[in-house]
Amino acid sequence: MSFKKTNRNIHKWASIILVIPLLVILVTGILLLVKKEFSLIQPPTAVSENRVPSVTFEQILTAAKSVEQAQISSWQDINRLDVRPSKGITKIRSHNSIEIQIDNQSGEVLHVAKRNSEIIEAIHDGTFFEKNANIWLMLPISFILLVISLTGVVLFFVPYFKKKKNKSRSLT
Repeated sequence: MSFKKTNRNIHKWASIILVIPLLVILVTGILLLVKKEFSLIQPPTAVSENRVPSVTFEQILTAAKSVEQAQISSWQDINRLDVRPSKGITKIRSHNSIEIQIDNQSGEVLHVAKRNSEIIEAIHDGTFFEKNANIWLMLPISFILLVISLTGVVLFFVPYFKKKKNKSRSLT
């Protein structure tokens, strides 16, 4: 079997294996790039005049508990805190993807919304399907994409090199 035929077969079969996961990665990547533009994906960030955080952790937990849909009763129900001094707010994310934004000084709830970007991120990195899928699925896909890219470059440039070689032979 010739190098050209082997290279084309590798390129073709690797492309077939890669197409579905790559499309998932591409579509979710596009959604993540524009997540701040669409409140359906990520809630808009509120802004407060109070730039210096003075709210206590107890006030943060109390504010979080006051939002029923977040289903927060203790610190174990909170996924993460995101303090934004420049915006004067703290974002509280519950395990059920509800985001609560509170004022950094008063602890007043400014905004509550579902944050869908987390599920898109999980699909994007493969952890939506299985916890370690980013290693055993996405890493091999990355290597297959590397092989496809390299074989594609070879398939693209070989005709030009052959044409140049044939042209130089005909001149001699």
